[in-house]
Amino acid sequence: MNEQGLAHLGDSRRISGTLVAIAVAAGFGQFGAVASLDDVAHHFGSASLAHTVSGVVGLSGSTLGIGLAILRISSLLALPLAARADQHGRRRVLMWAVVVGLLITSLASAAPNYWFFVACFACARPLLTVSTTLVQVLMAELSSARRRVYRLSLVAAGTGVGAGMSAVLHGLVRGPNSFRWLFALAGIPALLVIPAVRRLPDTYSPASVHRVGFIERDAIRPLLIVGAISFSMGMISGPANGFAFVYGEGLLKISPHLVAAVVTLSAVTGVGGLLISRRLADRFGRRSTVACGVTATALTSVVAYSGGRQAFILGYLVGVFAAGLFAPAASALVNESFRHHQRATASGWVIVAGVAGAVAGLALFGYVTDAVHVSEASASLRYAALSTFLPALPLISLLVFLPETMGRSLD
Repeated sequence: MNEQGLAHLGDSRRISGTLVAIAVAAGFGQFGAVASLDDVAHHFGSASLAHTVSGVVGLSGSTLGIGLAILRISSLLALPLAARADQHGRRRVLMWAVVVGLLITSLASAAPNYWFFVACFACARPLLTVSTTLVQVLMAELSSARRRVYRLSLVAAGTGVGAGMSAVLHGLVRGPNSFRWLFALAGIPALLVIPAVRRLPDTYSPASVHRVGFIERDAIRPLLIVGAISFSMGMISGPANGFAFVYGEGLLKISPHLVAAVVTLSAVTGVGGLLISRRLADRFGRRSTVACGVTATALTSVVAYSGGRQAFILGYLVGVFAAGLFAPAASALVNESFRHHQRATASGWVIVAGVAGAVAGLALFGYVTDAVHVSEASASLRYAALSTFLPALPLISLLVFLPETMGRSLD
């Protein structure tokens, strides 16, 4: 369905605004675990005078890595959920996925220990992940080729705003149980999105194949390529984002208020990345823009963990720019590479590849963090960053084997 068809369904701006609002809610729910991880580790762990990650933060790098890996692994359930959207409609699956996901997130406010916290977010993660994915699918299918990257940029911005709100509130609301208030707030958007989703048009047409996860033979090759890129990005962004607040607040001792200010400022760099992504993707193509985004994300993540507060702040700010550069172009590439009746299923497989990359990255990052013995705990993460982020880059060379999709109309 293109923009001309959308005009008959209602106000395109209202529909786009609704999809962006849902992306904000999903981003807020997903990022709460990362934003509050340092507080959660201190609350449920046992800090000591030892100059190690576990001594400073309260939980070991391996324990934190396992918890974050569990959250990522749980995202594998997004595949059957996404496949249901090809069989029963985008809007129907989006409705209950985002509402239930946010309600489970709010349940984490009652966590009696670290593993209950992990379990709640593990249950909510696939629901919120598929919510974000279906918002992207709907936005792509309701946009023309000329406006597609622009509108997908709005979705990416919405997700970033939701994540930023979570981080800012974490920095402003302080106290021994501040993370519980942050999680509880997720219940508010869960109620607000219900009438909004009901007003959305649906792009659903019955799938010809009803086996969950089935991909037709001619789509396997492009799926393997975009899956490899998703794996590469997951291997970088998984530990880079997952350990960011533990590293910044716990090891570098940056005040939560300063972290909140940095996150707020990163909104500017993130928007800059989205704007440049739109121009590059529509002028030079989706593939080259995605390659630039992955490369920039890896390099800025290495800078962020290279040591010192200034490096962390610089790496974080430019890293958000890199994520903005990657997100809309990658979303357009995925949605334009597959036909309508298996587009959501293919997006689910891309999520699986990203999860696999994130789990591999978290496992390697956590192992190196604990294995390297240096005088300062923060220095061990520098070696972990070099060992994890740079080896993921060669996979982007596979993009040369994927046809360029710029200007392609969706069926």
